[in-house]
Amino acid sequence: MSFSIGMGSPGMGPRGALRNFGEEREGRPLDVRVVGRLLVFVRPYWRRMLVAFVLMLVASALTLATPYLIKVAIDQYIAQGDVPGLTRIAGLTAAAFVGIYLASAGQSYLLSWVGQRVLANLRSQLFHHLQRLPIGYHDTHIIGVTVSRVINDVGVINELLSQGLITLVGDTLILLGIVAVMVSMSPKLALLTFAVIPLMVLATYLFARQAKVAFRQTRARIAAVVGNLAENIAGMRVIQAFAQEEATQERFDVVNQANREANIAAMSLSFIFLPAVEFLGMLATAVVLWFGGRAVAQDELTLGVVVAFLAYVTRFFQPIQELSQLYTTMQSAMAGGERVLELLDTEPEVADPPDGREMPPIVGKVELRHVTFAYRDDAPVLHDVNLVIEPGQTVALVGPTGAGKSSIANLIARFYDVTEGAVLIDDIDVRTVTQQSLHRQMGLVPQDPFLFSGTIRDNIRFGRPEAPDQEVEEASRLANCHPFITALPDGYDTEIQEGASNLSVGQRQLICIARAVLADPRILILDEATASVDTVTEALIQDALDRLLRGRTSVVIAHRLSTIRNADLICAVEHGRIVEQGTHEELLARGGLYASLYARQFVELDEH
Repeated sequence: MSFSIGMGSPGMGPRGALRNFGEEREGRPLDVRVVGRLLVFVRPYWRRMLVAFVLMLVASALTLATPYLIKVAIDQYIAQGDVPGLTRIAGLTAAAFVGIYLASAGQSYLLSWVGQRVLANLRSQLFHHLQRLPIGYHDTHIIGVTVSRVINDVGVINELLSQGLITLVGDTLILLGIVAVMVSMSPKLALLTFAVIPLMVLATYLFARQAKVAFRQTRARIAAVVGNLAENIAGMRVIQAFAQEEATQERFDVVNQANREANIAAMSLSFIFLPAVEFLGMLATAVVLWFGGRAVAQDELTLGVVVAFLAYVTRFFQPIQELSQLYTTMQSAMAGGERVLELLDTEPEVADPPDGREMPPIVGKVELRHVTFAYRDDAPVLHDVNLVIEPGQTVALVGPTGAGKSSIANLIARFYDVTEGAVLIDDIDVRTVTQQSLHRQMGLVPQDPFLFSGTIRDNIRFGRPEAPDQEVEEASRLANCHPFITALPDGYDTEIQEGASNLSVGQRQLICIARAVLADPRILILDEATASVDTVTEALIQDALDRLLRGRTSVVIAHRLSTIRNADLICAVEHGRIVEQGTHEELLARGGLYASLYARQFVELDEH
């Protein structure tokens, strides 16, 4: 809250004004249900918010008082030549300005303090909830949309909760206070001054409506630019290999020009609206000067009243502008709040039962009993699957793409729950135990190796953060990655770059195997780890896997059939059913699906 003459309010530059209006999203200006639920995140800091509210009241009162003090100084002391009185009123006015500064600074500090904690707490709760949601949720929701909920929507909600509501109250009080003071000093001059308000409301409404459309267009255009740029950078090798630099440049220029034109059109609205606001403010000032000056000349008003009116008129338009911006912020926050609450209200499809118990130490028997499963109700992907895996067995799942191999592995790990039937581990239905106690005793080596930011040592320790360095290195030796790690300049302390770009695919896979070795799971799920590596690295990985699989129950999703010849049991999956079971030799002798897949793969290899 500040008092000024002839100054626009903060954040009302062309870009600021356009952004504040344009980021409006479809939503009700104020949804009491949404606000009520979101205020829960502010409740722990209600004392600081109360102090900030009191400081806002102090700043508002002093903002209203300063023009009146100037009126008193002019009419009672300057006009009368009362220097001692003028000194006193000047001191009071200076104290009022200092009070405004201190109250506003204290209010801003407290709101920022609360805002950052609300922001952190809300994002932390969202992330905690996202980790509780099953793999199925993340498989069916775009990552960028989820990130937008946690970053963008939470940000605009925080802006409303920590600052918007107090700004709404403060600006409303100042607006009503200015109207009351102006009417009390001169009802006639006040009504003449307020004649420009309908024009201000109309201009604000028209700009808000047009800016919303214009800014959405700029966001769509810049998204196209970013998408085109990211795609071209990722595919630069292909672009250069086919000498398509010029054609790619032309396509980029098209989206870039569209972005430029959208921004020019949007900014043009601001350059029309802001001068219009200034013009209306000057028009109101001219009204005060003309009619107020005539009234002073005719001894109907004092000079101090006119000066106070000029100050109040300048301050009068700032709350109107801020409230019009706050309206769009509220719409955006309500829409964002609904989306965030929708995410928080999403119940995990795979949840621990209320009376769920800890999974006892796993021996390793796995059974799928009459299992039917569908990702969607109308499209089952598994049909009455029956499978028994004895402790310590290595079972390979083979079959064409889309047969249901990964679905079987996902059900064993309880990333999804069965639609019908049951999955049992050591004769215990996995739905009756807590997920964490189950997953602690299971390991996963994915086909596409994933490493987190941090050091190589941190990634190997991921499943057992407390593991000592000696065990980390021993796991690395068993996984055949110790030699290449120690050859790196920083060894195990080498930082993993984004996307693990400083390591080859084979090196990443060996580190993932070391991670599984260190975790020492009783049940291991292995998605073909040699699908994207050269033959030398394949031999290293296969040797590491042989050590990893030894002595534990393992489910291998096989793409290269040569890697699972020694599996204890091979299951051929087709159209969501296990159509064959047996050893490598038994299935070849039957001449069924497995023999057909095996023969086709080796014919292709011979042709190459």
